[in-house]
Amino acid sequence: MAMKQPVDGQWICGKTCMITGATSGIGRSSAIELGKMGAKLILVCRNRERGEELVREIRGNGNSEVELMLADLESQAQIRKLAADFLATKKPLHVLINNAGVFNLKRKTTSDGIEEVFAVNHLAYFLLTMLLLDRIKESAPARIINIASDLHSRATMKFDDLGGERSYGGMRSYGQSKLGNVLFTYELARRLAGTGVTVNCVHPGAVATNLAKNNGALAMAVWKLIGLFVKSPEVGARTQVYLAAAPEVEGITGKYFIDSKEARSSAESHDANVAQRLWDISAQMTGLPAT
Repeated sequence: MAMKQPVDGQWICGKTCMITGATSGIGRSSAIELGKMGAKLILVCRNRERGEELVREIRGNGNSEVELMLADLESQAQIRKLAADFLATKKPLHVLINNAGVFNLKRKTTSDGIEEVFAVNHLAYFLLTMLLLDRIKESAPARIINIASDLHSRATMKFDDLGGERSYGGMRSYGQSKLGNVLFTYELARRLAGTGVTVNCVHPGAVATNLAKNNGALAMAVWKLIGLFVKSPEVGARTQVYLAAAPEVEGITGKYFIDSKEARSSAESHDANVAQRLWDISAQMTGLPAT
C-alpha cells in the first residue's frame, strides 16, 4: 500500500532530519516519505550495504540531499562518534527521529555490559539526543521525535533491576524501555520549554517490521505470520512523518501521539519523580552530567 502523504511538506522541505534505524521498517518508510518532501536526510544505520541501497532509492526519487552515517547504537562509543562526526559537519539539525529499536526474548548485554533492550531502546535515545542537543537548539524551530509503544502502559520502571538480571522477560523489558521513551520525552520537553525545540513521542501501532529478527528462526516465522494482520511499515510511519513535517504541530511539545492525534499515556509516564530518577540514572549510565 502506498503511503498517503500527510502534509504538503513545506515545513520540512530543505530542513535537515536525522533518522536512526533508517534502513528497515518504519524508519525506512519515514526516510522515503520525508525525502519525497524535500528534507535533507541523515540516515543512521548499522549495515552499509542496506544503507547505500536506501540512499540510491531516495536519490532516485529526485532528492540528492541524503547522506549515510554508520553506527551500532548498542555501543555508546559509536553513538559518541556518530554525534561528533555530525557536529563536525557544522550542519543544522532541525528534526531528530529516535527510531532504532530491538526486542529480545532472551537477555543479552551490549559491549558496554548493559542489557541490550534498555541500552538501545532508551539509553541510545538519551545519549544521542543530549550530545546533539546544543546543535538542535541552535537550529530552532526544531523537533525531536521518540518512537515509543503502547506497551509502555503495561510496564513500570524496575529501578532495582533495570537490566533484568534477577528476572528477565522479553515483553517486560521491551515495555519498560518504551516507558523510558515516554518519560524521557516528557522530562526533556519540560527542560526545553521556551527554546523553540519540541519533543514528542509516538505509538506507531502494531507494525510488520524486523523487530524480532534477533530471536531465532521460529520467532521470526511467528512474527512474519503476525505481520499479515498488522499495519504495513508505510502505514505505521505516518504519525512520525506527520510530527516531523506537519506545520500544524509547530509548538506542540511533551505529547504522546497515536494515529497523528494526541493520546493519553500511562499514569506512571506522567510521574515527574519517576522521570527525574530515570534521567539521573540515564545520565550516570552514559557518563553525562545530570543537568
